[in-house]
Amino acid sequence: MATGSPAPGNDPALASAPPPSAPDTPAPAPAPLPGDVPSAGERLLEALLTEVHTAAPMDLPRLVDRCATMIGLESVVIYLVDIQQRHLIPLTRGLPTIELDTSTPGWAYRTIDLRVEENPEGGLMAWLPLVDGAERLGILGIRTAVLDPTRLRRCRMLASVLAMAITSKRAYSDSFARQSRTEPMDLPAEMLRSLLPPRTIGNNHAVSTAVLEPAYHIGGDAFDHSLTQSTLHAAIFDAMGHNLASGLTTTVAVAGCRNARRAGAELPELVAIIDQALGQWLPDQYCTGIITQLNLAEGVFRWCNCGHPPPLLIRGQRVLDAALERPAQPPMGLPAQFATTPRTAHEVMLEPGDRVLLYTDGVTEARIEGGDRFGLRRFTDSIIRGAAAGEPAAEALRRIIHSILDHQKDQLRDDATLLLIEWRPPRP
Repeated sequence: MATGSPAPGNDPALASAPPPSAPDTPAPAPAPLPGDVPSAGERLLEALLTEVHTAAPMDLPRLVDRCATMIGLESVVIYLVDIQQRHLIPLTRGLPTIELDTSTPGWAYRTIDLRVEENPEGGLMAWLPLVDGAERLGILGIRTAVLDPTRLRRCRMLASVLAMAITSKRAYSDSFARQSRTEPMDLPAEMLRSLLPPRTIGNNHAVSTAVLEPAYHIGGDAFDHSLTQSTLHAAIFDAMGHNLASGLTTTVAVAGCRNARRAGAELPELVAIIDQALGQWLPDQYCTGIITQLNLAEGVFRWCNCGHPPPLLIRGQRVLDAALERPAQPPMGLPAQFATTPRTAHEVMLEPGDRVLLYTDGVTEARIEGGDRFGLRRFTDSIIRGAAAGEPAAEALRRIIHSILDHQKDQLRDDATLLLIEWRPPRP
């Protein structure tokens, strides 16, 4: 017998073990725990999550129809907002487009809130916003005989899952891109649009939101923003010219900004890296812009201004005159190579509720009827009206850019980009 192995019957662990059950005596089944029996809502969520991962983008309406039956609804329709945020476009073919500014569904989108109304054909119509994080994607149109708390809870669950599915699938599908366009897009705009992050990002400390026009014919403007655990990063860019070369300049600038930021570069170093990239790859081009950082906990706002219009500080219901004006620094690229002083960052302490607005000169230089410029005064008046109305940051920005376009009859001579940062720390 091999050493090291106890003899049968001498194993101390077996000595204290109960005798084995007889072969023909089945072991008793364990008593079920209360959580082992899934509720109807859990089963619905499990089925939805399983199918939504493998569904093609344009299969979502079919999937939603099946979920509507399971929830006890008559129908559910997905509407996505178009690029310019003027229309809600249904994913289901054959249904009409909805005007965003004059409709009940548009009200739900603008306010990010549920809206319920009587259906002329009987029952109710509920309009539920589709939001992924801070980004407004569109609306769910829900037709139902009744809307009790259980059905409403399941509708909200459906909206949350669909918002995440739409965000993930539109990154690799042309279907949603085609669906959200109302006219053809030219090549420089296509290149820059593919580079842009979501319009709006945020958490319970801050939000950053941006708009860019002309939506289908932009040449050299762009924006970028990103969140980390401690910092909101945001930037705006305006390249020289209005053609494909301008788009390439902005593309290099945004890529250089992201590359340096992800490597942990401080603001002056980050801008210097963009200078080097543009000087090396596009020596005949340059780009103005503002690169910013907001400390989420303390409200410390830092920025580098590279030949760009100064940011505007909005506090309460007014724009603080010249609050963020600082000595000019050269644009990014070739001019920076001949500068005699290094890049510098400026710093201010924000107050809770403060908003910082970045803009390109295409905003203030837009012409209104009669040939006058839209100008900084009209621009700040629009900002103040939005602040007085108490609108969310993304909605205030949407209204401002539409006001500028309406003055121009949708015919901008230059790119017009706005980026709004709001610091809103939780109250103690």
